[in-house]
Amino acid sequence: MLSIGDFARYGCVSVRMLRHYDAIGLLRPAHVDAASGYRFYEAGQLARLNRVIALKDLGFSLQQVRSILDERVNPGELRGMLRLRQADLAAAIAADAARLAQVEARLRTIESEGLMSSDDVVVKRVPPVRVAELTGTATPFAPEGVGPVIGPLYVELGRRLAAAGVTATGPGVAYYEVLPDVDDTAVVHAGMTVATERRTGLDFAVVDLPEIESAATLVHRGSMDNLMSSLQTLARWIESNGYRSTGPARELYLECPDDPDQWVTELQEPVTRP
Repeated sequence: MLSIGDFARYGCVSVRMLRHYDAIGLLRPAHVDAASGYRFYEAGQLARLNRVIALKDLGFSLQQVRSILDERVNPGELRGMLRLRQADLAAAIAADAARLAQVEARLRTIESEGLMSSDDVVVKRVPPVRVAELTGTATPFAPEGVGPVIGPLYVELGRRLAAAGVTATGPGVAYYEVLPDVDDTAVVHAGMTVATERRTGLDFAVVDLPEIESAATLVHRGSMDNLMSSLQTLARWIESNGYRSTGPARELYLECPDDPDQWVTELQEPVTRP
């Protein structure tokens, strides 16, 4: 079972949105703790969530979404409906471009359900690493909230490293700190591996990230805009193999050429066995 926070993170939606979907009967949790009222979900419910968000982002009302899903539209018919509405959005004003990109990512995730192999998930120790980093706040804690924050952070970090004469000695490392008292908000840490001993007189932080004793890792190939399928593959593997996530995954940027579609990123999610 996944907590509502983890389910929201894997589905790239807000906790507030999941509570609303529960209230209107669109996506019920698999289990609600009788004592605490905490909601829990199964990884298999990500499939329905993907369809809900894709249909909603393409302009269907939540009532229409529920009607479509309750009629058990098959994947071929659903893809046909989504493609038709996608063509309508593509012809709309330029302001819809960002939404269209998110729709594309969600569609790719739907189409890859059951096809992506989890054979490449490896549990391993991640050694400690020193990083120079800048931070920013992302709301919501989802691709549409993180993307506009993390890119500029890395550009600015590169500028500040060069000005300080500090050279990166390894790949970039990004990680996220979920704020417990603020719904759907996270601190984004954009870091670069460094070996410097300097700690003062710098306009960026130098942080020693501790080792992760046990991390479920998966290599994601391609743009970070298409990270959702890899995240959900990781979520299903963690649940089906008896592990529990203990925090958001670190992102280790192994290869970052000019073409984002050629990027290679290792996801490193801390896990434990209950």
